Amino acid sequence: MADSPIDDMRERLRGAGYLADAATGTVVHLATALGKPVLIEGPAGTGKTQLAKSVAIMTGKPLIRLQCYEGLDESKAIYEWDYRRQLLQLQLLQGSSADASLTAAGIFGEEFLLSRPLLAAIRSDQPVVLLVDEVDRLDTEAEALLLEVLSEYQVSVPELGTVTARHVPQVFLTSNNTRDLSEALKRRCLYLHLGYPSVELEAEIVRLHVPELSVHLAEEIASLVAVLRGADLKKPPSISETVDWARTLLALGAAELTGEVTRQTLSVLLKYERDIGAGLAELSLA
Repeated sequence: MADSPIDDMRERLRGAGYLADAATGTVVHLATALGKPVLIEGPAGTGKTQLAKSVAIMTGKPLIRLQCYEGLDESKAIYEWDYRRQLLQLQLLQGSSADASLTAAGIFGEEFLLSRPLLAAIRSDQPVVLLVDEVDRLDTEAEALLLEVLSEYQVSVPELGTVTARHVPQVFLTSNNTRDLSEALKRRCLYLHLGYPSVELEAEIVRLHVPELSVHLAEEIASLVAVLRGADLKKPPSISETVDWARTLLALGAAELTGEVTRQTLSVLLKYERDIGAGLAELSLA
């Protein structure tokens, strides 16, 4: 029997280094089939950004990333004019007989336009994956900048007119749930929540990225990390930090997780002194 489209998508993602559950495989398949953006919410460190990167690897599309932050505006997200080149052009034409009005119009051509991530994705000559990372860090006004792009895949540049996408980008937005996003934004997207993986899945993820590691040690690592995530920590370990810890143990030649090895290497997983203390207490190693 032929694999279902969901199983095929999960296998393709696995080939790009991402172990996806059925829900994730379903959403990525539907987003591809329907041309819809995907909004991925969940705690930090659960693989939201990596999913977009893996889709780019899987499809062979370039990845264009907009890293969101408080205060992000149109000039950093969409476009701005190259004022230095415009000024130089005006200076070069000052001594000529060029008509002033024509000169003014000439400095707003495409050669003076600096594309930021959203416009770069729209103007790309080839299909791309657009990652809008940590969209919840934007204020509500900046969030509105995304709506035209996600609604019509176009950008309005007053001096040039409307720039429409040559190829519809495959869009992923990530959110750490630091604030509620607008209904208008959510309405345009398929939704996916990514939590921390089960012990079994995380052990499989570790083995995928550190194949030299024994199955037993991978399971020990995933089990211990799950215990730590249940503790009162400021920053629970991310999946990537679990993989880093596995590589650390491999580099040390550790065959199993002894108390001494755990004490020596816990700082690979936990990045605050308070968390390390709490982690050692949770593991009864304090």
